[in-house]
Amino acid sequence: MSEMVAALYVETGGAYFGLEGVDPWDEERDARLYPGPHPVVAHPPCKRWGRYWSGGPSAKVRRVKGDDDGCFAAALHAVQTFGGVIEHPEASHAWPAFKIRRPPKRGGWVTAGLYAPGWSCCVEQGHYGHACRKATWLYAVGCERPELKWGKADGCARMEQGGDTRTKAQALATRAAAGFSPLKRIAKSARAGTPPAFRDLLLDMARGCS
Repeated sequence: MSEMVAALYVETGGAYFGLEGVDPWDEERDARLYPGPHPVVAHPPCKRWGRYWSGGPSAKVRRVKGDDDGCFAAALHAVQTFGGVIEHPEASHAWPAFKIRRPPKRGGWVTAGLYAPGWSCCVEQGHYGHACRKATWLYAVGCERPELKWGKADGCARMEQGGDTRTKAQALATRAAAGFSPLKRIAKSARAGTPPAFRDLLLDMARGCS
């Protein structure tokens, strides 16, 4: 087991800073340059891999799917070399791009496939204190696979409630026309954050790497 974990692609001064046994790599340090040797918890940028990789219908600049300056590829190399876990949004286009098997939404660990060692799963961070359900895919190599809280996190908002690319007036009008109540808006910083309980779970997984 490892006593030290490297936290890659994390927010400066965020949830992974100030923790004993955690070496945080923020944008300034450039996690693509991580040389090892410790196992990692990696949160590579997801903007160009998610459902709205193109920037949404109002985008004025043409985007390229997967254009993240090599961040996900570097995170994958680190996890496969030193052990640990990657966290990315559910339905991330990075999974098929790097030949990682898509996990079932209902939960449970599945082998990552013929071309990727390790395991993959889908879990909602709402079970661990997030304000949104925040369905998340994990890819883990070389560490124990804990039994997580699978399935839908009841009582939480959907990520789309805060990430709708339409104006607030348009979203409310659409909801009203369909007979639904207004959606609660979730701040961008709150949507992007990792709740402490989920962070600790990922760190424990990485520490379990041999």
